[in-house]
Amino acid sequence: MAKAIALLSGGLDSLLSIRVVQQQGVEIEALHFTSIFTSPASVAISLTAAAKGARLLGVRLTTVEFTREHLELVKNPKHGHGKNLNPCIDCHMAMLKRAAQYMRDFSADFIITGEVLGQRPMSQHREALNLIAKQAGVEGLVLRPLSAKVLPPTIPEERGWVDREKLLSITGRSRKVQIAEAKLRGVTDYPAPAGGCLLTDEIFCRKLQDLLDHGEFELDDVQMLKHGRHYRPNDRVKVVIGRDNDDNEAIQSLARQGDLLLRTVDVPGPLTLVRGECDKETLAMAADLTARYSQGRELEKVKVSIQRQGEADDRVIEAAPCDLEKYKKFLIT
Repeated sequence: MAKAIALLSGGLDSLLSIRVVQQQGVEIEALHFTSIFTSPASVAISLTAAAKGARLLGVRLTTVEFTREHLELVKNPKHGHGKNLNPCIDCHMAMLKRAAQYMRDFSADFIITGEVLGQRPMSQHREALNLIAKQAGVEGLVLRPLSAKVLPPTIPEERGWVDREKLLSITGRSRKVQIAEAKLRGVTDYPAPAGGCLLTDEIFCRKLQDLLDHGEFELDDVQMLKHGRHYRPNDRVKVVIGRDNDDNEAIQSLARQGDLLLRTVDVPGPLTLVRGECDKETLAMAADLTARYSQGRELEKVKVSIQRQGEADDRVIEAAPCDLEKYKKFLIT
């Protein structure tokens, strides 16, 4: 019996690709990659979908943390970014390299992916698919079951580990064929397609580019981008203001020693973090914005406490809720 390593996102394409090969008697080990660049709304969905899919298909699932590699790829992608900051070709190569390691560890023979020819403009055209497998060191060993019959035969097909005639010939962005095939093969529980990668999100990428431009690219810097409103008053300081309680808790957890934390005293409001070399003018701006985004926005003055992370003492100042237009030029959107 042949054995394969499959990349399992939990979506329809990855589930169906596994089922197509599994029905030919191939034993399968599944990998699910996780990264800081998965959108918060998609993290739990993808993990749950991958786990449910693995149970449905009866395959063992290994979760692979991919964040560190992903960070480096965003900074220096050999094959460039897509429309935003998505290094899709380099990302797929790195995933296949990790899959190749697991292929050796699990004594597997080849790798399965759910890629569909022509589905994604940057990474799923013929030249890109060939390049990705070759530079990942697994040329001929990557089987893409959903498009296999419109791609050159792979080693698994040539050696008879799978029957090429039982593979599929899907191309393009439509999901009609996948849905029909999944129903025929008993794959009925899968999430609706969603944009899970934040590197394709234009607004997130503007904030991420700001980090790159200012040399701030630690893990917690990137994690902070998922929360709050981000202001850049100058090259030496950044201000992040929570939108809701979840944001406030996340910002608190990501605060570093020396960061300033601002809170309204007498009315509910956001937690504001000031990181960097904060002068009086920037501190006043942060306090005024904290007051403006609080429930005291209609008041003439709002009390705002200022505390340095890691220190017990704080001080209280009065801030005037400001017109947001005053600081709009500093807002990263």
